[in-house]
Amino acid sequence: MRILLSNDDGYFAPGLACLANALSSIADIIVVAPERDRSGASNSLTLDRPLSLHKSHNGFYYVNGTPTDCVHLAVTGMLNDLPDMIISGINDGANMGDDTIYSGTVAAATEGFLLGIPSIAVSLVSASRGNFTTAANVTLNMVKRFMEEKFHVPILLNINVPDIPQERLQGVEITRLGRRHKAEAVIKSRSPRGETVYWVGAAGAAQDAGEGTDFFSIQNNCVSVTPLQIDLTRYDQIGYLKDWLKLSY
Repeated sequence: MRILLSNDDGYFAPGLACLANALSSIADIIVVAPERDRSGASNSLTLDRPLSLHKSHNGFYYVNGTPTDCVHLAVTGMLNDLPDMIISGINDGANMGDDTIYSGTVAAATEGFLLGIPSIAVSLVSASRGNFTTAANVTLNMVKRFMEEKFHVPILLNINVPDIPQERLQGVEITRLGRRHKAEAVIKSRSPRGETVYWVGAAGAAQDAGEGTDFFSIQNNCVSVTPLQIDLTRYDQIGYLKDWLKLSY
C-alpha cells in the first residue's frame, strides 16, 4: 500500500514525523509538505509563480507552496503511481466545526479527494501535551481497517483526536461538524517601524456543541470522525430564490 502524507505545519513538524513513523510499519510512505507553516491556507493554489520541490535530510519532500499545492504537485506531476490514500496531519491543534473552512490540513486532504483518492485529515486537539502518538495510532488503526475493507464510495474524513494518552480514549464516534461563535476581533499593535499592524483574532468558542458534534465527542475524550463533502449548494433555498428573482424580471 502507498500513502502520500502532507500537512500544513511544515515538513519539519513533529506530528508529521510521528505519523510517518507509525504508518511506515504497514505501508510505503512518501511525504510532500510545505517548506514552512501554512496554517490557515485553506484550499489556495499558487498560480502567480512556479513551485520548487526539494528533498530534506530525513527523506521528506517539501514545496514552497500551500498544502493544496503539495498534494496537487505530488499526484499530478511527481509520482509515477497514484497513492492508495492521502493523509494530512497530524495537525497541532483542532480542526472542528468552522475550522474546516480555513484549515490547510483539511485542504490537503480535500485536494486528494478531488483527485479521486480516499483522503483523511488528522488533527490533535492540542492542550500542549503533545500526544501525537495517540493520534498516530488512531490513524494507523484506521488505515489497517481500510486495508481490510476499502471504501466503496469516494471518502473524505476529518479526524480529531483528544490530546490524551491512548489508554484514556473513550472510543471513536462518527460525528457531524459543530459550529463556533464568530471569531474574536483582530488585535491592533505597532510594528518596530511604528506602523499599525493587525493580528487575526482567535477562533470563537463552540456554539453548536451538542451530542453528535465533533466538539461533544472531543469533550468526552472520544475520537471524532466526520465525513465531509464538497458541494456547498444550499438546496433548500433554490426554490425561494427562483421565486424571488421572478419579481425582478
